Amino acid sequence: MMPLVIFGILYFAIGIFPPHHFNSVDIQGLHDAELYLWGIVPSEWFAVHNCAFVDVFAGIFYLLWIPLPIVFSIIIFYQRQYKWVLHFSCAFLLTNIIGFLGYYLHPAAPPWYVMDNGFGLDLTVVSTPAGLARFDELIGISVFGSIYPGSANIFGAVPSLHAAYMTVATIYAFASRQRTWLKILFIFVTVGIWFTAVYSGHHYVIDVILGIMTAIAGVLLFEKVLMRIPRFEHFMKKYEEIINP
Repeated sequence: MMPLVIFGILYFAIGIFPPHHFNSVDIQGLHDAELYLWGIVPSEWFAVHNCAFVDVFAGIFYLLWIPLPIVFSIIIFYQRQYKWVLHFSCAFLLTNIIGFLGYYLHPAAPPWYVMDNGFGLDLTVVSTPAGLARFDELIGISVFGSIYPGSANIFGAVPSLHAAYMTVATIYAFASRQRTWLKILFIFVTVGIWFTAVYSGHHYVIDVILGIMTAIAGVLLFEKVLMRIPRFEHFMKKYEEIINP
């Protein structure tokens, strides 16, 4: 679990050293790029065109984006697939590091910020559940309403790590040869999270695409670069022996 612990520390460090202190925030650029590419801004379109049935599934998908990868790591641990536990955890950490670097290189406002506040920079704005508030209204419990005001970084839209996490988990579900039903479930949830990221107004389509690319980059960096360094490969094998009870 150590790679996941390091991820947690890095995530909370972003709240202490916000990316907008290091670079200017892209508020209009992504919005205009979406409009140019698709003819509409999909997240804005969904803010008007939505339905209760989709809102329920969207909320469920977004509740799984962190818990399900953690559950997956526990599953493969109890399957005694210690190699894949480490590979998944380390690739997950690398994906986050790449994503966090993206936050600092290109701080960007999410669609809900533009819809609520326009193109001006307002550092007093507090994160909101945006379209996920409809899920809260439907179930009568402020689930996302209690989560998002405490967000560490509202200008971390690029890349979408919401899109990245389950992408990494799905890749390793195939690599560790999980049962077919689990792989199908992971694909379903992964695509659902990609869709919800845009549907809920938390990300542009561009953010999601970059999030998927970040996940692939994290996996390839670990599997095809680090694991081909003899000393690192030896370290990982010793690590596997240590956690093997």
